[in-house]
Amino acid sequence: MQRMASIMAAVSALALSACAAGPNYTAPTRPQSAAGAFLSTGPAVSTAPVQQGWWRLYNDPVLDRLVTEALAANTDVRVAVARIERARATLRGATANRLPQGSASSGANYARFPQIQRPIGVSGETWQIDAGLSINYEVDLFGRLSRNVEAARGDVAAAEADAEAVRVIVAADTACAYADAVSSAERLAVAEHIVALLDQSIDLTQRRRTVGLATRLDVARIAALRNQRQAEVPALAAQRDAALFRLATLIGKTPAELPAEARARRTTLRLDQPIPVGDGAALLARRPDVRAAERRLAAATARIGVATADLYPRISLGASGGSTGTDLDGLFGAGPLRWLLGGLINWTVNPAPARARIAAAEADSRAALATFDGTVLTALQETETALSAYGRALERRTALQAALEEAEAAVRIARARQTEGDINSLDLLDAERTFADAQAALATADAAITEAQVNLFRALGGGWQRTA
Repeated sequence: MQRMASIMAAVSALALSACAAGPNYTAPTRPQSAAGAFLSTGPAVSTAPVQQGWWRLYNDPVLDRLVTEALAANTDVRVAVARIERARATLRGATANRLPQGSASSGANYARFPQIQRPIGVSGETWQIDAGLSINYEVDLFGRLSRNVEAARGDVAAAEADAEAVRVIVAADTACAYADAVSSAERLAVAEHIVALLDQSIDLTQRRRTVGLATRLDVARIAALRNQRQAEVPALAAQRDAALFRLATLIGKTPAELPAEARARRTTLRLDQPIPVGDGAALLARRPDVRAAERRLAAATARIGVATADLYPRISLGASGGSTGTDLDGLFGAGPLRWLLGGLINWTVNPAPARARIAAAEADSRAALATFDGTVLTALQETETALSAYGRALERRTALQAALEEAEAAVRIARARQTEGDINSLDLLDAERTFADAQAALATADAAITEAQVNLFRALGGGWQRTA
């Protein structure tokens, strides 16, 4: 046994000094032009690092609680966590394969032995009890097992990055659903306010008709506009309900279980500071989909080594021992003892299947590299697009705000001039219609700005982490 231990130690040292088959992984290069500042920056954003918990910038405790609950209970997050656990279990299995593998066996039979095979003092029919123990160790001389562990570690890191990507999406979707519900409530209030104003115009026109200053046609025209605006109210209420139901699903609840506080806010979410966006280098280091693609490339590179190791022999060392007796005393006492020490070399004569597996692994590695390059480009494209959309949404709101102020002034002038009899009801109706359109457009623009902000946070790919 001491000789066997010496042999095992020598072979293990040889295995540790050997080089693993296949290429060593080298991290892929990223475009140098992507490392600097973004192109679509403006006064509404800053180059400060992206903050954790970006939704807290809205200063809404309800939103904070909803996102925290979604990150804990969302079903997509639970699936991602389960995939991490599966990848870690695979890694534990790959690591365990590098250790000696042992097995124990035992059996009992009642049999009749011929005279020539019968031991002295044993009757013709008796029990035969056998027990044995064997140990097998594969010498990882060419790195098949170590490359397999390396690939499994890459899979674990990729699964962890995938889970982070899911959390990014869940946090953004939760904020977006809440913002949609809030902005729908605000647009609903604007629509109802417009209907109320038109009701006042109808009442005024009715009174003018009574004294002969307006006609039935004037009343009908304003009433038609009022009914058109009233028809928008149910659609906005339906949008709000849909956003609330979507929010309930995101936080892992049924629509009936949605907290009442999620329905309370009626004003659109707004930021009172520039959005911190960092730069391109920080973006690519932070985005979980980029990190997942890079780790999958590392795993695919390691699997080339696993396939390449099949071109070389597999060397295994083994030892076994056991005993056979007619009862337990004979088994563990002075019964016959057997033992065996040896080694095994297994080398496939035909290398064609192994070379085919190598070619397939190399193709998988090239595909993983292309996926990584595409993920980097997509990350930059999504961020630049979100930045541009946010800046343009702010510009649009500025123009709509100016248009609303002018439309409001026009309505005041038109009402005063109609009272004095200087203009007819068609001019007032046109002013009322323009003012109503401007109010609705501004409310829609506010909702679009919030959506653009959330899309920008989503593209930046960070800030989802829960703090203690």
